[in-house]
Amino acid sequence: MGRKFAGPIAVVGWFALTLQFYLILTVPENQALAVSERIIRFFSFFTILTNLIVALTASAIAFFPSSRLGTFAARSKLQAAVAVYIAIVGLIYSVFLRTVWDPVGLQALADHLLHDAMPIGYLVYWILFAPKSWVSWTEPFAWLAYPIAYVAYSLIRGAIVGWYPYWFVDVTQLGYPTALTNTGFVLLAFLIVGFIFVALAKLLSRTSNNSPEATTG
Repeated sequence: MGRKFAGPIAVVGWFALTLQFYLILTVPENQALAVSERIIRFFSFFTILTNLIVALTASAIAFFPSSRLGTFAARSKLQAAVAVYIAIVGLIYSVFLRTVWDPVGLQALADHLLHDAMPIGYLVYWILFAPKSWVSWTEPFAWLAYPIAYVAYSLIRGAIVGWYPYWFVDVTQLGYPTALTNTGFVLLAFLIVGFIFVALAKLLSRTSNNSPEATTG
């Protein structure tokens, strides 16, 4: 059943990513930028990278379960990490960006798919179907590697080209003290959400193991 649920998540994810890629290449305000810069900017958004991870994970689970990627994607620690990352995408968008960004038309569709539908879809999948054993209390610290690497990339590239993907880390507008403080709060949010998901994993795993329908082996 989990594979059948993951399939539509994968399809929606690839559609949304393709649509957003088309939009970033074709919208009038980006025409002054070189195509290479538009492509780099597309892959410079945490939302895009994380939805790409979700789409790959869901595709592996749904369509290639016996492959190396499918075996890797089936790991409980990895699926929990992906759940944390995509939950943060939805959370950060709602807290920092939804009120300052009012897309219309196809851009609104892409935004709702990437920031609302994909987080909700994958989180429902994770709660109902993902394996939750072997998720320990130390995992949230390991899961910080991805956002820390992303922040480092964004700040280094931003210092070189003068462009930052999100306003709350825009050093040119806020200065380094404020941008780094905002970054610290975001990383703290990752840690807190990570611990919440570990607690949920342990609770749901215990409930499943205690259920009369639970099976072993």
